Amino acid sequence: MTDESPDDIDSLFDAPPMAEQERMVEAVLFASAEPVTLRDLERRMPHGCAPREALEHLRKRYEGRGVRVTRIGDAWAIRTAPDLGFLMQKEMVETRKLSRAAIETLAIIAYHQPVTRAEIEEIRGVSVSRGTIDQLLEMEWIRLGRRKMTPGRPVTFVVTPGFLDHFGLESARDLPGVKELRAAGLLENRPPPGVLGGLDDPEDDEVLDDEGQPELFDE
Repeated sequence: MTDESPDDIDSLFDAPPMAEQERMVEAVLFASAEPVTLRDLERRMPHGCAPREALEHLRKRYEGRGVRVTRIGDAWAIRTAPDLGFLMQKEMVETRKLSRAAIETLAIIAYHQPVTRAEIEEIRGVSVSRGTIDQLLEMEWIRLGRRKMTPGRPVTFVVTPGFLDHFGLESARDLPGVKELRAAGLLENRPPPGVLGGLDDPEDDEVLDDEGQPELFDE
């Protein structure tokens, strides 16, 4: 027999104070190379914790700081503030190059997902080689999506959280339009018809030339 009351026993399972939960979330995000989902936080933190609330407190605390808590798809990560990205240019140089075919294929998938290989070829007007798809899969910028409920049940392709993270997007809905791309100096000519779907500018009849293999968003 013990003199412990039911209330004393229940207190043993009380969740840590919110400030401590916030520190836990901060530690996990800081140490994780990949974005972390709420489900991951729930599995790691003690029983009774409220990671969503702790995450919101942490996000507000980092507002205006050199790094911020950023949502990437359905996950969260600590990332450098966008206006300070220039300080990291040397460390963030992307050495891999994409062929024009890969750039166009990636753009079609991003703006039309989920999309099948046949639909990609219809939009581009030319066939898509297996190597192009394999390259994007290997870079983990696209992944296989659900099969379409059409004859043959073809697989679809969608962009990954890695793609969103690389370009600082919360979701594919944040993808820029043609005018935004040009204003940022990332698009000099009009993309091939259909690549950006309804975002094409009907007043511009220029098309990209066929020379060279440009880098993706080369500055």
